[in-house]
Amino acid sequence: MTGNGLHGLELRSRISGDGLLELSLQEAAVSEPAADEIVVRVEATPINPSDIGVLLGPAALDTAEFAGTAARPVVRAQVPATALTAIAARLDASLPVGNEGAGTVVRAGAEAAHLLGQQVAVFGGAMWAQYRRARAAECLVLPAGTMPRDGASWFVNPMTALGFVETMRQEGHTALVHTAAASNLGQMLNRICVADGIGLVNIVRSPQQAALLRGHGASHVVDSSTADFTAALTAALAETGATLGFDAVGGGPLAGQILAAMEAAARQAASGYNHYGSGRHKQVYLYGQLDTGPTTFERAPIGFAWGLGGWLLMPALKKLGAATETRLRARVAAELKTTFASHYTAEISLAEALRPEIIRAYCRRATGEKFLILPQQGSG
Repeated sequence: MTGNGLHGLELRSRISGDGLLELSLQEAAVSEPAADEIVVRVEATPINPSDIGVLLGPAALDTAEFAGTAARPVVRAQVPATALTAIAARLDASLPVGNEGAGTVVRAGAEAAHLLGQQVAVFGGAMWAQYRRARAAECLVLPAGTMPRDGASWFVNPMTALGFVETMRQEGHTALVHTAAASNLGQMLNRICVADGIGLVNIVRSPQQAALLRGHGASHVVDSSTADFTAALTAALAETGATLGFDAVGGGPLAGQILAAMEAAARQAASGYNHYGSGRHKQVYLYGQLDTGPTTFERAPIGFAWGLGGWLLMPALKKLGAATETRLRARVAAELKTTFASHYTAEISLAEALRPEIIRAYCRRATGEKFLILPQQGSG
């Protein structure tokens, strides 16, 4: 802080017109809040896969070079020329990073003065920073006894998991399938479905992940690395009646395998033969891209009553409506330390988020690994 002005570091990502990515910490002045705004001293902000997409864009991490100092690191990497057209809108723009976080309100406009000194969670970008100005109405006041670490991951994973369930209900399905199901998000979804009595088929990629979910009460866990994956998946779908899937993998054959298994399960229950397959609609939404390659599937095994599309949280919430979103936010606030608790592999500073070994670690996006940035750490 200098005089009456508020200053703080923020992490920014810039890709030049000739394809050079630069990541750095920049000193930024924080303007005074408007009447309906607050300024939050950010104390905890997670690293989500969606944040990494903004942070690195399509840059090739193996070309990264590290410069600067320990306190003010700079990372540079090359973006393939073939990828520049797709990101033309961001070229030469310095972008803030970080979808969500939590901290203490240190300044407030006249209409938000009651929030001064309170701890709140914020969603809306630019959270990998020491200070963030935000509209008071868009923040979540953390319940008494809840620390910023508890509320930092309050929006992306919890609202996505709840959004899956609400989409299921809105579209007339009764049970779900989820891939990469041992993730923080997957564990939240499992807790929701156990509590709400919703059938959930969890697809994982190792026996260890399967054991983890079963230890948390999951009834249906299918390991895609086993020889009997297709048969086990079909049996789980037949038992739960799940006809809606959410796929975090994106590329490869998995989405198509789910649709084919849904069709096989539906045909088991059919009373006769139909040349066009089951009339029961089957839907898989891609909401992540752990595999950035093409999504591939065979047409013949899935019949004609099916859909494959994309699912994004914010458009989905808009479709669900303001009243539903308000209800979901209230549930998140009430269950931050239980249903929606996040567990972190490590807590790091803003500067450490740009260290070579740490970048490589969070870019692995490995199950069970989640990093939390503490922007005030090391700030003196």
